[in-house]
Amino acid sequence: MRDLCAAAVDAATSAGAEYADARVVLKRNQLVATKNGRVDRMMDAESEGIGVRVLVNGAWGFAGDRRLTAEGAREAAVRACTFARAAAGKHSRALTTIEPQSGRHQSPVERDPFAVSLADKVDLCLRADEALAGTDVIVRQAMVRAQREHKLLLSSEGTEVEQVLTECGAGIDCAAARNGMFQMRSYPSAHIGSSCQAGWEYVDELRLVDEAPRVAEQAAALLRADPCPDGITTVVLDGDQVALQVHESVGHPTELDRVYGTEASYAGTSFLKPGDLGSLRYGSELMNITADPTTPGGLGSFAFDDEGVPAEPTPVVEAGKLTGFLTSRETAARMGAGTGGSMRADGWNRMPLVRMTNLHIEPGQGTLDDLLTDVDNGIYMETNRSWSIDDKRLNFQFGTQIAWEIKDGKLGRMLRDATYTGITPEFWGSLDAVAGREAWRLYGLTNCGKGQPGQSAHVSHGAAPARFRNVQVGVKP
Repeated sequence: MRDLCAAAVDAATSAGAEYADARVVLKRNQLVATKNGRVDRMMDAESEGIGVRVLVNGAWGFAGDRRLTAEGAREAAVRACTFARAAAGKHSRALTTIEPQSGRHQSPVERDPFAVSLADKVDLCLRADEALAGTDVIVRQAMVRAQREHKLLLSSEGTEVEQVLTECGAGIDCAAARNGMFQMRSYPSAHIGSSCQAGWEYVDELRLVDEAPRVAEQAAALLRADPCPDGITTVVLDGDQVALQVHESVGHPTELDRVYGTEASYAGTSFLKPGDLGSLRYGSELMNITADPTTPGGLGSFAFDDEGVPAEPTPVVEAGKLTGFLTSRETAARMGAGTGGSMRADGWNRMPLVRMTNLHIEPGQGTLDDLLTDVDNGIYMETNRSWSIDDKRLNFQFGTQIAWEIKDGKLGRMLRDATYTGITPEFWGSLDAVAGREAWRLYGLTNCGKGQPGQSAHVSHGAAPARFRNVQVGVKP
């Protein structure tokens, strides 16, 4: 791997690049999914190749090659330089200065997920699938997944870092229907379950078969539940929904390439401006958000990003004030603050982009019950069902799979079709409480899209249940 990267970098600098880096990436993905008692999908795929990124006359160029040969590496480097020279106009991109890095990092794994047989994975999914059977349940699904990414980055500045990152995850879903009504429940999270940088031990800890009867029972009960009422009220969100709220209304708008408008694909730009740093009131004083690629088990964890910048925690919001952005070496140099550290690519044939690492809302105090105790009338919402947010990440509407009425500090009747709306700074300004460390969990997402051609990032969010006052629930009259 090192010889191929060195060949690519040498070819790029010989062709006129003032900066070049090369990444060899070997990736394996495995997925087993069942549906209604039968195997629905089974995939075990590997990919390998080299990607070369160059700066020529201040313009970026990128090219990849699936051949892991010296010839393929050199040809990719020359193509990347050709593409950079073809960029129209004048360019003056600069990169923040970093010390050349070297090292090797491997995420800890107790039990290699690829050593668990496909037969055992199918058996687990089928047992969980069967345990989802119940009254009015018409669709039952179970899934397990694993990924290993082995990559080496070498740059013309002398950086040489190697990393091996292993992920594992699982989830179950079921849908119930009656009299034209359709409801669903998921565990441990919606949208392809939940994953972690870990081994098969993570799947064992989820206890899918044990949780399945509760999931099916709630799906059926939602068919008979009252609809969530409309109005302004206090809302308590479970940690899973808080994680998505952080992702959509804090993570994407603080990606500095979106702030500068140089990236808009899939998720738009941002309502933030570079000058907002250190002055914009993002939320209440209880709002503290940290980007932390050093988090154990996080899907966005690494020792070095894909520009070779060492991982370190970065405060993004402190006591409700915007104090940081997610940056690359280029955007950090443009702003004159930071060193980068948020660049990642989805494989060898994609150019790195500014991506969320692990973005956490820091815990407060107390338990979920403590948050409920201080609510006379309100709604508790659990597990995301839908999301919609404008391309400035400002106006949003989210829905959850299930909700409960809060009366005099206690959960009451179950409610279906719960939604809430808001404007990002106003909503976070209404943050009234965050539960403590004992309620804080890590939620892993594998479907964060960005870029053209598209890239899917894997990120984690640490979150605990949180309480918000004066929130619009349901459709505003």
